[in-house]
Amino acid sequence: MPNTPADERNINTIRFLCVDAVEKAKSGHPGMPLGAAAEAYALWTRHLKHSPSNPHWFDRDRFVLSSGHASMLLYALLYLTGYGLELDDLRAFRQLGSRTPGHPERGAAPGVEVTTGPLGQGIGNAVGMAIAEANLAARYNRPGHAIVDHFTYAMVSDGDLMEGIGNEAASLAGHLGLGKLIVLYDDNHVSLAGATDVTYTEGVAPKFDALGWHTQFVTHDLSCDADVISRAIEEARRVTDRPSLILVRSTIGYGSPVAGSSKAHGEPLGPEDAKRTKETLGWPIEPPFYVPAESLTFFRQAVERGRHDEQAWNERFERYAAAFPAEAADLRRMIAGDPPADLAEHLPTFAPEDGEIATRDAAGKVENALAAALPELMGGSADLDPSTKTYLKDLGDFQPHSYEGRNIHWGVREHVMGAASNGMAAHGAVLPFTATFLTFADYMRPSIRLAALSKLHVVFVFTHDSIMLGEDGPTHQPVEQVASLRAIPNLTVVRPADANETAGAWRQAATARGGPTAIILTRQKVPTLAGTAGAPVERGAYVLADASGPLDLILIATGSEVALALQARALLEERGIGTRVVSMPSWELFEQQDPAYRDDVLPPHAAARLSVEAAVTFGWSRWVGERGASIGIDRFGESAPMAALAKHFGFTPEHVAERGASLVAAAVRG
Repeated sequence: MPNTPADERNINTIRFLCVDAVEKAKSGHPGMPLGAAAEAYALWTRHLKHSPSNPHWFDRDRFVLSSGHASMLLYALLYLTGYGLELDDLRAFRQLGSRTPGHPERGAAPGVEVTTGPLGQGIGNAVGMAIAEANLAARYNRPGHAIVDHFTYAMVSDGDLMEGIGNEAASLAGHLGLGKLIVLYDDNHVSLAGATDVTYTEGVAPKFDALGWHTQFVTHDLSCDADVISRAIEEARRVTDRPSLILVRSTIGYGSPVAGSSKAHGEPLGPEDAKRTKETLGWPIEPPFYVPAESLTFFRQAVERGRHDEQAWNERFERYAAAFPAEAADLRRMIAGDPPADLAEHLPTFAPEDGEIATRDAAGKVENALAAALPELMGGSADLDPSTKTYLKDLGDFQPHSYEGRNIHWGVREHVMGAASNGMAAHGAVLPFTATFLTFADYMRPSIRLAALSKLHVVFVFTHDSIMLGEDGPTHQPVEQVASLRAIPNLTVVRPADANETAGAWRQAATARGGPTAIILTRQKVPTLAGTAGAPVERGAYVLADASGPLDLILIATGSEVALALQARALLEERGIGTRVVSMPSWELFEQQDPAYRDDVLPPHAAARLSVEAAVTFGWSRWVGERGASIGIDRFGESAPMAALAKHFGFTPEHVAERGASLVAAAVRG
């Protein structure tokens, strides 16, 4: 049946809060909120299980606005349903320091699950949330105790599905049969630059059918009918063996003079068109930000309803805890995000006499040791387990309708691997890790950046970290990737020197709060160095070997080049040049140390400093200073055996020692 007058009033309340906020900001996207308000209304008032008074209630349904440009739609819903946003927050839309930034940002406003805006990321996040829910339910629910039982909803636009990551996400979700993932596709046939028929004419429903989804279509004439949309959602909820896509053929800018046009997409309607839109839809022209008392009362029912649902869940959880105390204790700790107190005791240690071991192999041993103590640890590689060594042994595979396994086979889908892992971290009670070759970090960069922006606890593992991987050549030899990762704010990059530093890197990554960690690992074997057992990797840099006499030179190295620096030190000491070797696995962690510690490791008076890293030298000037130098690779690599490449690019003890001696001589002359 058509919307009731009350439904129309409530839907228009959403619409015009969005229009007025965009008008006041003189910036924003009014078109999708006008067209999709009925979709959001049907979902949020009739299906979404949430508790506005406690946005972090664990068993809430998750809602992801993948089309983050329509952020005011989300902010209006959060205000109306009682999440603590006020009208003044809506009036401050897109202003400095406001809780309502231009695109949704996790942590800026209560109820924003993930940071979205770069199109396609949100649907990837939603897939990860559905993976987390399915895994935790399979592992922790017991007969009569369904304590993990919620849906993940996402609202997507044409652009989300055009982006390659959207297809990766849809393909993976369909393969996995994630029946608790429901996606509303605001199918308005318009993108920023014009009608989508100039670029996007594929059959979306048939494509998703082929990918293993359940699909429904809401026709144009019913796209604002809340009952029709609600029935479609209800049907999707009943389909448990497949994810669901509901295509709603909406009108962008509904009710406005620019309805159905790209002009409604990315700019304010303008005062006159905003007025005419209100007249068309029977809404008071004044005052702006008008909220009828009846509508606010209706929407705020979500608060009490949510409290009731949350209390009922709390009572169920207490019964669960009485019956399964160990599982409940684990789950409580995981939800809180606290690492086990004895985590360090599970880390293996390595000795020089154990022989050489690639840090990727060492990391595999460390991860498997940690997995026993960290039931939240879960992840996988982009079809590279035999190479990245990240498979968790005896812990099973996360596969269609067999969701208890902790190894995820992402396939060759780095982009959604990153985005879904972000969604898993945002969901909570899961510590996700990813793995691929370092050169393919470029495929994941948008997701890594959003993990850092969102302060999500994700571990990104990258192997095959330099030209030393050899014959595969420059297509697979990363040179600029470490520097590019270091350039991302709030991302901790750790490049360990050997097996013990690798254990320290994982200890740091597993216990870190407030952001992701990238662990950079070798393909080639490296020696286990004396003095690295229990080394303070968490401090970012430390003195591994000091000068035997007065300090003349500091060699600063990372990763596999630390062993090289130690060999060069031996040659320099033979020449009477007092040489300190500093292992610097993480610039970011070293930056966080107090000045006294930094000055102790890198004394300001020590002008002769030489960095050694098989990567571009960009950024090293900060650590070597004006009179220091860097040995690196400021060009692409070559296809050749590792030994030939090391000699060709100057990564030999003799070359490092000669450069170091030249620096000392120059410092003496200076």
